Amino acid sequence: MNIQYTLELLGTGFFAMSGAVAANEKSKPDWFGVTFIGFITSIGGGSIRDMLLGSYPLSWVADVNRIYVIIGAIIMTSMLYGYLKKMRKLFFLFDSLGIAMFTILGTEKALQFGVNPIIAAIMGMFSAIMGGVLRDVLTNEIPVIFRKEIYASACLAGAVTYLLLNNVHCNRGLCLLPSVLVILVIRIAAVKFNLSLPKYKQL
Repeated sequence: MNIQYTLELLGTGFFAMSGAVAANEKSKPDWFGVTFIGFITSIGGGSIRDMLLGSYPLSWVADVNRIYVIIGAIIMTSMLYGYLKKMRKLFFLFDSLGIAMFTILGTEKALQFGVNPIIAAIMGMFSAIMGGVLRDVLTNEIPVIFRKEIYASACLAGAVTYLLLNNVHCNRGLCLLPSVLVILVIRIAAVKFNLSLPKYKQL
């Protein structure tokens, strides 16, 4: 099991936990409902990316370990729910790491399919955020991309950083680390200093 695969499974688990917490806070559903929301949160973005790219079978269909991780994360959330509610900052950091990793991995996968770099950046962003968007829709929340905090644009910035470094033929490690850090720094700074993009106005 290589490091990348381990990180993917960890990210899948953290996203499933965030979905379970969000579902439980909103409507107190049964175990099936929480598991469904956790499942959609963790695999939704990657599934949309793969369908748009024509990559079959979908990652969770090809690798049952992702299902095991999601189920394990749901059970762990139930056991540690009280602690998770108190560890908001740590949970935020894990979520930020998750979107950073999935953005770059999604961008890499899109490039492997020979798409335009602009499309690859969008696919990377979809990988990271669409699971959260689906989670918010299903729990009757305003989708995360419509809230004030910088979220999707941080993913795009990281994807563009990766593409620029990849274009000058940096090795994979030198492409990956700075790109992840760009997303983390933007996300943390946006929340800490209450930063947001300019509001849309009619000209």
